[in-house]
Amino acid sequence: MIHYKKFSNNNSNRQWVTFVHGAGGSSAIWKKQIPYFVKAFNLLLVDLSGHGYSSSNTSQNSNNKISFESILNDVLEVLDNLNIKKSHFVGISLGTVIINQLVLKEPNRILKMVLGGATLELNFMSRLMMYFAYATKSIVPYMWLYKLYAFIVMPSKTDSESRKLFIKEAKRMNQKEVERWFKLTPKVLPLLRFFKNIKTDIPTLYIMGNKDYMFLSSIKKIVKTQPNAILKIFKNCGHVVNIENPEKFNSTSLKFLKN
Repeated sequence: MIHYKKFSNNNSNRQWVTFVHGAGGSSAIWKKQIPYFVKAFNLLLVDLSGHGYSSSNTSQNSNNKISFESILNDVLEVLDNLNIKKSHFVGISLGTVIINQLVLKEPNRILKMVLGGATLELNFMSRLMMYFAYATKSIVPYMWLYKLYAFIVMPSKTDSESRKLFIKEAKRMNQKEVERWFKLTPKVLPLLRFFKNIKTDIPTLYIMGNKDYMFLSSIKKIVKTQPNAILKIFKNCGHVVNIENPEKFNSTSLKFLKN
């Protein structure tokens, strides 16, 4: 089973919030959310396979094969082990893709969704970067690739803290784990195209930074097609909004989840 942390006061009336981090990150990226969310909810934070304290051997699918479905199944294994039937879900970046995979598979387990730095469409630059990394994954050191990725996705001064944290957490991964995750590359675009056409009645809050130039424009379009979706755009923020403006992220998310 993948590594997880839970924060619970054993109050059965409390709802759960499950946090899903992005590629190269870990549950450590939610440190600024825990003190605020725990006042109102039970919390579950997972380290996806190959990230944080989870190795690929802790995954249900430990035979070196990886898919978005297998990643989701790892999360569901934790939920089932803790007997969590329903939960709110909060994701950032790639974590929003995993949550959308859950919308396809078991939407009845989702109460509400908060999708930060949501990734539902790739622009030209992100596609170019993705395929470059995929083509060179066996010959270029993975940390060089990840640092390049971090600077492209999080280029501004306001992204500095997010960039440093993600690079720090990515160092926990090894070349083998990175190559496993890069095997997802050919599957990303078809899956995202499919997600764009999903019509769900699950209340969804998108939180984006106005400087998230790679993903914001696509989310603006998608929100218009989802009747139960709300978009909040934070000024002077880039991709990782929960780190760049944690106070506003916390207050906006909690208000949405409580109502």
